[in-house]
Amino acid sequence: MKKICIVGASGKLGRYMVQHALDRGYEVVGVCREKSVSKLDRFKDRITIIPGATNNREVIKKAVQDCEAVLTVLVPWGVHQYSSGTAQAVMDFASPDARLIFSCGWHITRDGKDKYSRSFKIFVKIFSIIGRLFRAVEIDDQIEACRRIFASNTRWTVVRAVISKRVRARDYRYGADMWTIQSLKVT
Repeated sequence: MKKICIVGASGKLGRYMVQHALDRGYEVVGVCREKSVSKLDRFKDRITIIPGATNNREVIKKAVQDCEAVLTVLVPWGVHQYSSGTAQAVMDFASPDARLIFSCGWHITRDGKDKYSRSFKIFVKIFSIIGRLFRAVEIDDQIEACRRIFASNTRWTVVRAVISKRVRARDYRYGADMWTIQSLKVT
């Protein structure tokens, strides 16, 4: 049985990935904030839950131990380098042979070829400023997390999620082992 870790397991996408992995017979280790553990109650007898902040290096080190894959949902919540701390810990502690998959926001670009309307770009900028003022969201840190992932020498896949009933993805590839992700249906 393959063992995988899902960082951010209690969120909507995280719970979907937990169910998807269990349906395929994987052993699952889920990481989530302590206050969100109850969101995983329907899985509690079938997965190992490690509560704690996902940017806590000791939590991630424990969670990814012996995992063949690590699926990480990067969120821009808070203003304490939550996304970049999480991504860095996963890259530092995951097995060198582990497949790393990072889910991030729709505003992330690697090659600058993404096309967004001017009004959409303004909305993102205003949302980012307001989020930072209220110390609730740090969009720039999510961008920094992805910059670190792209710059790393690890094998990774980054999935960009669009907020909608369907999560659309664009696949970035590294190395010979490439995955193509067309879309993931989120329930």
